[in-house]
Amino acid sequence: MRVVSWNVNGLRSAHGKGFLPWLSGARAQVVALQEVRARADQLPNEVRTPPRWKTHFSSAERPGYSGVGLFSRDEPDAVETRLGIPEMDVEGRLQLARFGKLTVANVYFPNGNGKDRDLSRIPFKLSFYRRLFAELEKPLRDGGRVLVVGDFNTAHQDIDLARPRENRETSGFRPEEREELDRWLRAGWVDSFRHFHKGGGHYSWWSQRFGVREKNIGWRIDYVLASPGAMAYVKRAAIHPDVSGSDHCPVSVDLDSAVR
Repeated sequence: MRVVSWNVNGLRSAHGKGFLPWLSGARAQVVALQEVRARADQLPNEVRTPPRWKTHFSSAERPGYSGVGLFSRDEPDAVETRLGIPEMDVEGRLQLARFGKLTVANVYFPNGNGKDRDLSRIPFKLSFYRRLFAELEKPLRDGGRVLVVGDFNTAHQDIDLARPRENRETSGFRPEEREELDRWLRAGWVDSFRHFHKGGGHYSWWSQRFGVREKNIGWRIDYVLASPGAMAYVKRAAIHPDVSGSDHCPVSVDLDSAVR
């Protein structure tokens, strides 16, 4: 069972760059998208309801902003999109989808930068992390099978970005953001990619400045975190930098189908 996560940086834009052919060849059972930036009724029919896929979208109240989408081969048993905090819920950042015994949390974590790249959203970002952590604490503690997938907007360690020294004061690599990821891992969440791949040079986001992606000057900010109950079924984890169409690339895990 393959679960894929991808920040598409606008699904309509990604559609024009080959999203549907990629989807049909991804060999996935669940595809979680972030930064959809469109309501479902603004998407072309072939994207909103592609053959043999079930879809679910949660959009922000603000037009053209944020939003998450879920494509799955089977209908989820349930999908929850709210954390119960109005200022968080209006941004369309969450889908908690249950497939039998497996829960997939598709999450577009906030960026810490304000409009003027002034770090003013870091408190909101950290509050969002903590509220979701609290929401998932009981299933984690009870041995539940949970994957938290998405754009975390944080590089965890020096190895997770090409130029750590130059970015220590940049949102996405500041100490308080990295410490929040540390807290998740200390609680038992497993960074599935790092479980299998210890080396550097693996990134999931690159600036759109000319030549940056070609030189692989990137950040690893897209993750699949697995609860111990889910990690027992994870066979491999991957980043797919060869997939274009966004400034991010997809990340994935393959699980034993018995996880459900």
